[in-house]
Amino acid sequence: MAKKREIDVYREWLGITDETRPPDYYTLLRLKKFEDDVQVIRRNYRKLNAHVRKYATGDYADESQQLLNELARAMLCLTDAQRKREYDATLGRKVEEPWRRRTLEEILLAGKVVTPEQIEKARRFADAVGIEMRDALVQQKLAEPEVVMQAYAESVGMPYIDLRETQIDTDLISKIPARMAKQHSCIPVMIDDGQLLVASPNPINPETEEELRLRYDMPVRSVLCTPASINLALQHYFSQQQQQQQQTASAASQPAASSAPRATARPTSTLSAEEASKLGVKYGLVGFNFTVMALMIVQYLLHVPGSVGEVFSMIVRAVIPAVLVGGGIYGYYFWKH
Repeated sequence: MAKKREIDVYREWLGITDETRPPDYYTLLRLKKFEDDVQVIRRNYRKLNAHVRKYATGDYADESQQLLNELARAMLCLTDAQRKREYDATLGRKVEEPWRRRTLEEILLAGKVVTPEQIEKARRFADAVGIEMRDALVQQKLAEPEVVMQAYAESVGMPYIDLRETQIDTDLISKIPARMAKQHSCIPVMIDDGQLLVASPNPINPETEEELRLRYDMPVRSVLCTPASINLALQHYFSQQQQQQQQTASAASQPAASSAPRATARPTSTLSAEEASKLGVKYGLVGFNFTVMALMIVQYLLHVPGSVGEVFSMIVRAVIPAVLVGGGIYGYYFWKH
């Protein structure tokens, strides 16, 4: 077999003629030095990511994966406001006057993603329902989820990652229980500069961050992604993990259970625990309301109340069973998923 030719991936794949190895993040992503436009940084990253992936199945698959990881680390650093300032300082950038980070609305308006009227519509919906502006924009279908999440990440100074374009380190998956990952809608992606990068649609809360730090014995850094991409990743990686655990348990118990009837396996849910909890609350409230209405109607048909005290008694007799029904529905959804 012919020996594989050694190549300089920076020069041959990315056209980087500078002899400094490894190149700095701006050179690696083909950016002007100290580029601050997050959209330009992400656009260059996507182009280079797609180009390097062409070599992922050939003789240079290992080199391709290593370079893809480098590109991802560069993009995540340069789209993280705090880390970018620290990194730029190491390259000699002078500290400039404090700047104001743009809001989600300003970013979307500047990019002509939405109109002022659509922003106002989303704001009214968010206030009425009690949700964040980014969720209101998506639920009202005023902008694509990926575009909204990228703008939100920029507005809060956090990096955004597209899990479809990112190779997740499978060695990290085995260290986090599936239930924990689904409950908090998070997944470990890679280790960068001694920190564990964890993708989630929301910043990781302090309690979860501390538990992950103890499990992996290293600091944790959050990166944002869309809810749809995290659900797909959780389904893909943790369904495999659960299947392997079930196969191992089945093999271990096979001699003792050979004569026992075979139990039907419970299907794996595609929902995270957080989403299942929301569904439980939603349908639990529906069950509660319908139960109250039905019992009030039945009581009224049987006996027309003649005083305020009787009305109050009817309400109590309707509410107590309704609470049990609503709680049962919530518990069913939470347990099932």
